[in-house]
Amino acid sequence: MSDSSTLPPARLRPEAELAREALSAPVLARAARLARWAGADTRVDAGGGLVEEQLPAAAEQLGLAGDDAAAHASEAWRIAVDTGLVEITDEEAGTVAAGEDLALLTGGSPQDVLGLWLTALEAVLADASVPDLDDLVDAMAEGGEVDLSSLDWDPEAEAEFLDGVLGNLYLLTVGEEGPGEAWVPLPALAASVIVPGDMGEPSNEVLEQVSDAMMRLDDQFRMLEPVGLVEYQPVDEALMADADEEPAAPVDEADVTRYGMVRLTPLGLYGLRARLLDAGFDAPAVGDLADKGADALLDGTAPYPPGAAHAETELWLAGRGPLAAARELLAAARGTDPGAPLRRLRCQQALSLVGAEAEPALREVLDDAELGGLARVWLSEHGARDVPAPPQEMVFWLTIDTVAAQLAAEGNSEELRALVEGLARQHSGFFDTAWRVGHPATPDVLEAMGRLHPDKRIAKEARKAAFKARSQQGG
Repeated sequence: MSDSSTLPPARLRPEAELAREALSAPVLARAARLARWAGADTRVDAGGGLVEEQLPAAAEQLGLAGDDAAAHASEAWRIAVDTGLVEITDEEAGTVAAGEDLALLTGGSPQDVLGLWLTALEAVLADASVPDLDDLVDAMAEGGEVDLSSLDWDPEAEAEFLDGVLGNLYLLTVGEEGPGEAWVPLPALAASVIVPGDMGEPSNEVLEQVSDAMMRLDDQFRMLEPVGLVEYQPVDEALMADADEEPAAPVDEADVTRYGMVRLTPLGLYGLRARLLDAGFDAPAVGDLADKGADALLDGTAPYPPGAAHAETELWLAGRGPLAAARELLAAARGTDPGAPLRRLRCQQALSLVGAEAEPALREVLDDAELGGLARVWLSEHGARDVPAPPQEMVFWLTIDTVAAQLAAEGNSEELRALVEGLARQHSGFFDTAWRVGHPATPDVLEAMGRLHPDKRIAKEARKAAFKARSQQGG
């Protein structure tokens, strides 16, 4: 992703709801529990970690047992320190006290809680980019430093890989028209950052890289689930067994879920958006335009998917009266610039959400060359009486404007192809008249119709009409 591009808008849950999810995430909940447990007898080492002899008591406080209990307790303590829930009062003596931020978990605002969670998230993401601790120990050089070359590990590349995967997961989530809660197969996510976009059939070498990436991601998503970033169904352990081992149960080779499935949580969506904003990306959220003018709404929602544009428009309309909103929308929809057709399409979609109280605003623009056709459509759809028939010039102008808007919104889509075929079929001599329409987009629209229409004869007529229109406009 380029940090100069605008991403699709995220549909975020209310911050109070997200803060509750953050407090219940195991990583932050454990850190808070240890921060409240720590007292005058608690001691830390030079790095701020709990001294080894206190780890069993910390693990017991967290209800942890087993071989990994001490390690998990140590991780929880480090999160408590990193987030400011615990403060080291005397480094030499190794004493600690409750941090000022601990009180924010119960008495702070949702933004305060989410800020602490974001700090915890960064710590977990940093850990997820580090190789297994056993490999680090084995790679220690004599001077006590880690020999990264023996690990085949590039810290920057590993962090960039994980950021790329999470960025693609974010795009898949916000790009959906539904609630954005669909599971993503781990192989598809790994392939999205490994397989070049212009590659047809992946080579065996590339497939091996995807397989290696899946195994790395399996470990990483297991670490990221407890912080509340994702929900994760791990890779089936039978897939990682030796080839000569018999599986414990019958295996369905076609079951894609065996290869791992992941999805962002609502809290994870919030967290990744915050990181994208910090990195300089334009990552909007539905509701950002609610207090802006109609011009900002129509321009801002122009690249949005239909569902997100609808949700944003509903929020914008909720703060305004129907008649005033309609007048503001119509005024903002005017223009002859390249973005104007799509603004008028978004205006038409917004007006479809406004009730009959807006009728006076639509009647006021019946004679407007740019808005008169749009107004007639709205009035007819709302059952208004005495709607004057549009002159032919207005009909053709609206047709060109509509196709131009669809081109800007969807490109050469199947829906647009069907629209083009319908126009040529319903209007005999369409191109003889269309090239004369004084719309700035007329040449481009007719050229597009020539590309899209499957009938070679009609496509040729469209291209000829485009040439005439461009000549007429001095192009």
